[in-house]
Amino acid sequence: MKEQYDKTTKEKITIRLDPDVVDWFRKQVEGGGNYQSLINEALKAHIKQQGEPLETILRRVIREEIKAEQQQVAA
Repeated sequence: MKEQYDKTTKEKITIRLDPDVVDWFRKQVEGGGNYQSLINEALKAHIKQQGEPLETILRRVIREEIKAEQQQVAA
């Protein structure tokens, strides 16, 4: 039987990322949001779209975030 995981629980890990990568994600959530969640979503999208290059996925995620921010500003 397949194990089921509680999706509200996250595992705390230590990961080393380049400072420019972390800065980029932090800038994406300026004004509200969590950069760690954004990194997590980008990684999950990559796993889901394994055949699609990571760059394409990240560009899509960025576009979605920009669109959401523009809609929020317009409201």
